[in-house]
Amino acid sequence: MLRPALTILSGNLGSSALLFARNLTLAALIPVEDYGIAATFALAVAAVEMASAFGLQQQIVQAADGDDPRLMRALQGFQLFRGILAGAVMLALAIPLADFLNVPQVAWAYAVLALVPLLNGVRHLDIHRQNRSGRFGALAAEQTLPALVAFLAIFPLAAWLGDWRVMLVSILIHNTGAALVSQCAAERPFRPAFDRARWGRTLRFGWPILLNAGLLFAVFQGDKLIVGRLEGMVALSTFALAVTITLTPALIVMRSLQTGFLPRLSRRAEAGEIDRPAARLIQLALALGLAGMGVGILAGPIAARWLAGSDYIAVAGLLGPMAILQGLRVAKVGTNIAALATGQTGNAPWSNIPRLAALAVGWWMLEGGASVVVLVWLAALAELAGIAISAAMFRAARPDPIALPWASYAGFLALAAAATGAILATAPPIEA
Repeated sequence: MLRPALTILSGNLGSSALLFARNLTLAALIPVEDYGIAATFALAVAAVEMASAFGLQQQIVQAADGDDPRLMRALQGFQLFRGILAGAVMLALAIPLADFLNVPQVAWAYAVLALVPLLNGVRHLDIHRQNRSGRFGALAAEQTLPALVAFLAIFPLAAWLGDWRVMLVSILIHNTGAALVSQCAAERPFRPAFDRARWGRTLRFGWPILLNAGLLFAVFQGDKLIVGRLEGMVALSTFALAVTITLTPALIVMRSLQTGFLPRLSRRAEAGEIDRPAARLIQLALALGLAGMGVGILAGPIAARWLAGSDYIAVAGLLGPMAILQGLRVAKVGTNIAALATGQTGNAPWSNIPRLAALAVGWWMLEGGASVVVLVWLAALAELAGIAISAAMFRAARPDPIALPWASYAGFLALAAAATGAILATAPPIEA
């Protein structure tokens, strides 16, 4: 168990650390307003990918016939079709998105990003099938190697281009590399197929995941849209950098937990033995969420000293609240994964619903002159509600409700409240 866990962690940690380093380095290499524009590229790609997410990777891991070559070919065909469709949508939205964000000069770059879903459409799913037998090396390579090349490329690109175009080219390099590595690491041939029955099954399995992808877009990108639209690219650059610093470690944890625990919990669910391992996963997610919050207590004051006098000083005041937000999100993922292992694909979407209400209220308050930090605290309250929704749904969906670790939840809430109080008491003032 230790070796697969280390492989999973190294893949997630390596790729996320490299993309994290790319974003931070880019912020130092290009003007602050250009970094705000660059941040919208990830937003645009996420929007299109969100609109075509059907959980193909999860299905090939969770399904009983995930090793069946016919299922592989059908899912591969579905993914290719999805990539073509998403690319066409991205092309059509290029000009409207640029106008919405008040950067019409960038419309051509959004059109070029239509290549990204096409590249994702030819990624080989076999690297995810290998996870079923505890082999994660191919997935780790697909995550890490393209990210390394994309990171190294920014230095010559910055010397050559010197503006937001560096991020555009880096994104294309990363996605091209991921497609190539997935093909090279596959053990089965790439043979996309049209299979009406299995595509229909994929739609039935994936529509809650598609809904959740839309909610996740709102969760991870909606606040950036609001800030970019209402406050401009300079404010967006600061906000996006703070999100990058706090969200990256949270995503490492969440992806590692899902990759490592989903295959095992799926097998336990089939055998009717999921109660104890699910409880352990939930407790682990709560503990990791608290650890992230603890780091957030220190992050604000330290960053304030490092960033004093720079264009990114406002980042310091956002780090603490964002650490609370991401810690709550990590805490919630335990029941999300356990529910998915039992086929409850609707758990995650419902637990993300409160974030929509938080975005709506946040937009209204920001238009009224509130600070952008209000968006973060509203999102944190929404995540707290999402934890309760996810736990209640996971417990209620079972004929014999699982005994959730209520004492762990109580301890988590008490310590989370203490961390929030400490951050509010020590946070540096937010500068406009």
